[in-house]
Amino acid sequence: MRVVIGEDEVLLREGISHILASDGFDVLASVSDAVQLEREVERQSPDLVVTDIRMPPTYTDEGLVAALRIRHSHPRIGVVVVSQHVQRRYAAELLDGGGGGFGYLLKQRIADVRTFTADIRRVAAGGTALDPEVVSVMVARASRGATALGRLTPRQLEVLGLMAEGRSNAAIAAQLVLTEKAVVQHTSNIYDALGLPVDADDHRRVLAVIRHLRDAVPSAR
Repeated sequence: MRVVIGEDEVLLREGISHILASDGFDVLASVSDAVQLEREVERQSPDLVVTDIRMPPTYTDEGLVAALRIRHSHPRIGVVVVSQHVQRRYAAELLDGGGGGFGYLLKQRIADVRTFTADIRRVAAGGTALDPEVVSVMVARASRGATALGRLTPRQLEVLGLMAEGRSNAAIAAQLVLTEKAVVQHTSNIYDALGLPVDADDHRRVLAVIRHLRDAVPSAR
């Protein structure tokens, strides 16, 4: 698994590089700004990009803009953006960016090395990884603007949140201490309540859920 890293903070950049290299990733380059990031992606053609959102020179959204350009020009490359804070629009823009796998994780999540590397691998394989706090904000805002979510039980909202994070039925079952059969029933009821088509493909299922949460409050983008 070949990866290029973009992060302006030296210690964090080196830390991510070490974590990924120790887990079997081939770190092709680690750079400190978005211009270098895009240059290395063109030069190295990695399987995955991990980048901070706020990068020099303005420290606003240079990393996100670069990630979106990479998703557009290299749709086979998975992209994970990391941030200090939750911004719902970042998830929405990545979703709209098209292409392959994508992730949006908070920096504090990196400390949970096992979960972080599992999320990275899922994105590299074409899947989705959204930070639990990002999902929590999306569900909370969508719940205020969408009556359909109000019809879900507390357990179904838990399942919905884990679906939006990108979890498989098996992972949801393990986390909630349920059988996979029970999770399938919950997801079926969620689809019915939200008016979503049933889809056995994990990635398409996740995208459908995220789109619903995004579209439930269009004014919040």
